[in-house]
Amino acid sequence: MNRRNVYIAHTSCITPLGFTVESNVQAIENGTTGISHWEDDALLPEPFFAARINDNTLDGAFAQISTATYSRLEKMMILALQSVVSAAGVALGQKTGLILSTTKGNITALNGSDRLAGGVYLQGLAKNVAGFFGFTAQPVVISNACVSGIMAVSVAKRLIQAGMYDNVFVVSGDEVSKFVLSGFNSFKAMSPQPCKPYSANREGVSLGEAAAAVLVTINSENAKAIVAGDGSINDANHISGPSRTGEGLVRSIESALNEAGVEANAIDYVSAHGTATPFNDEMEAIALNRLELNNVPVNSFKGYYGHTLGASGLLETVIGLETMEQGRLFASLGYDEPGVSQPINVIAENKDSEINYWLKTASGFGGCNTAVVFKNVN
Repeated sequence: MNRRNVYIAHTSCITPLGFTVESNVQAIENGTTGISHWEDDALLPEPFFAARINDNTLDGAFAQISTATYSRLEKMMILALQSVVSAAGVALGQKTGLILSTTKGNITALNGSDRLAGGVYLQGLAKNVAGFFGFTAQPVVISNACVSGIMAVSVAKRLIQAGMYDNVFVVSGDEVSKFVLSGFNSFKAMSPQPCKPYSANREGVSLGEAAAAVLVTINSENAKAIVAGDGSINDANHISGPSRTGEGLVRSIESALNEAGVEANAIDYVSAHGTATPFNDEMEAIALNRLELNNVPVNSFKGYYGHTLGASGLLETVIGLETMEQGRLFASLGYDEPGVSQPINVIAENKDSEINYWLKTASGFGGCNTAVVFKNVN
């Protein structure tokens, strides 16, 4: 396999905080959360907190690029991808791939007319999105629980290094649905307030929805970072609970560091998963301590966006790239006092910091874990 450099460039996101990267970063700088209180019997018979995109805003934005009929999630994904495809100016021939990542895809289409178009199936969703832009290559679907978004970047890098593509567009998306809300509610895992990752006062997860897109490429022009190393390990612990020792996450990070050719002390920042559930936050704290990353500044963006499932890894990568580019560490919203057994350096307030290498991690149901090391190109 050719270990030539692979870059990440041209980013976009569609979230409750805004439909541009700039508007999202400004909201985060201001400490604004997209999580709010909802009473919607069609989704859940009791009140809940979640970060949801306004339908009128979404429809209005999509109407400016198309009048065709698409599902709500497809609109989110197409809007995110459209700005990246437009900015990249790359031919969409056989050497340009598309990876679509999601946890539940068009699950809301199960009871609607969208299922007639095949969009309820993940490959159908991918074909609908690819068809909008006219991709020649068959789209690839990554659906591995909540690591899907960042794993897609890893897979894109490997496909490019294998010589299959020169460019791979990656788009991730998930929406707040009755199925997902009911599932987390049945676990008694949903917080009665906006989530507080790593805090002693956390009470569970807040759910959210978003779409994000990036270009992974061999071309260094307009690059934001080098995708320096990656690793994905399944700890096989439990269908919904992570390894209590952080084993899968530790091995994923070790693999990413080894490929990047750096030691743990080279990492300047960690964008962690941080769902604000007791087992996830504790497992991450243990893993970071095992790797001697416990003093590295770490945050979770779940306090701003909620847990956006398969979209979270890519969305948080987009914001992490801005963190590196701007040299600005953003506070882990909701954090107030330590709530894990081992010390970690949770970012409590925004501050400037030079970042040469940073680490994105994600973990998910079924024991999956993914880590990617990004290197500054400046």
